[in-house]
Amino acid sequence: MRVQHRHVIYVQGYDPRGLAQYYRMFRTELRKFGRLYCLTTTVGRPKEHAPGEFAHESAGWTIETTGDGWQTKTDYDFLRWEDLIQRDLAAPIWRTAIHGMLIYWGLVFSGTMGRFWRAHWRFATFISWPHFVLLNEAIWSAAAAWLVAWGLKGLGVHGLLVGCAAAAVFIAVLGSLMKYTEERTYLLYLMADTIFTWQFAHGNRPEWDARIDRFAQHLVKVAQNSDAQEIVLVGHSSGSFLGSEILARALKLDPDLGRRGPRVVLLTLGGNMPIVGFHKGAQDFRDNLRLLATEPSIDWIDCQSRKDVMNFYPFDPVAGHGIDVGSAKRNPTIIPVRFREIVRPEHYNSFRWKFFRVHFQFVMANERPHAYDFFMIVCGPVPLRERMAQPATTLALVDGDLATRENAWKKLDLGQRSAVSGASGGASPAVRRIG
Repeated sequence: MRVQHRHVIYVQGYDPRGLAQYYRMFRTELRKFGRLYCLTTTVGRPKEHAPGEFAHESAGWTIETTGDGWQTKTDYDFLRWEDLIQRDLAAPIWRTAIHGMLIYWGLVFSGTMGRFWRAHWRFATFISWPHFVLLNEAIWSAAAAWLVAWGLKGLGVHGLLVGCAAAAVFIAVLGSLMKYTEERTYLLYLMADTIFTWQFAHGNRPEWDARIDRFAQHLVKVAQNSDAQEIVLVGHSSGSFLGSEILARALKLDPDLGRRGPRVVLLTLGGNMPIVGFHKGAQDFRDNLRLLATEPSIDWIDCQSRKDVMNFYPFDPVAGHGIDVGSAKRNPTIIPVRFREIVRPEHYNSFRWKFFRVHFQFVMANERPHAYDFFMIVCGPVPLRERMAQPATTLALVDGDLATRENAWKKLDLGQRSAVSGASGGASPAVRRIG
């Protein structure tokens, strides 16, 4: 089956920049994608969906892609959270810092942080980073306060006045450091993210739950009315657990989702599901993972990278949460991705230590032809399940000579459609290495 029409629904992570920034990046990366494979690509302007309860919560655009012997139309929906995220980040600095510290140390004493360390020490180090920064800034602020107190005592000032002055200096210096170093440290952003995930895991973010329910209704509506051959629900970063929630709730609204109409695939990229699922109060979330793990009508592909400290690698999003479904397990398929193989060496070395940049490589254009290519997943003619089942063959469609391309089409037509999703009786997910 050559995909002529695909519908992609993109679930962003905890990113306050939102639609405008993402669309600019998408348009730029799409041009790079077209140049890399000598394809013709056009992209429309983003438009908000129909007015009503769903207005201003999503937007969409259309991509037309033409290659040698194929043409694909992609409807691309962008689900929006930036208004909710910006509201979180607008909270007073002191409130974010105190709340973030209370949650972090609660995770330490409850043993949840220990589970993070055992699952992926790099991610645990990353979420501990803002607290190391805060400690360092507190030490410098205390030093400034001590100097002021020492100076006042030298001038003959004693007693309560010295203590009050020192406390005021400490608070002022610490607040200034947190505010004016934020663009380099991301301290307040990461603390706000921690607060959000803790609250979401414990069911304390009703506005997020209500929006997820509306997005689930949108997915059901698309599946019932679209003439696309394939619907790909993409969740990047925190969008991984948000996307899984959307799909699970959509399946509860329409148990026949994926059994009729377009094929439905959940694609999670750079996922960090344990930041929700490891909390004891997140039982509903784990139950939804169990549903996705055993649902035969959908496919779930989870792409991970060792280089990305903001995702869990290697990690099984189902078994890693202690969920055992035995022989009924058919999802997810875990795909390790090596960024070193899709980016030119000189460029890779320039950003390999920029953690946010590395994290976004999952949804950016390749610089070298490779089996993992986000824009080929979005715009290419091969269904996602077959693409991941036969990565070398699908790459040959755009990176080989005429005879190689013709042979690749024949091989794909004869390929086993269930190779990625796994046999229905398999007890563990397929793991296919890309790179």
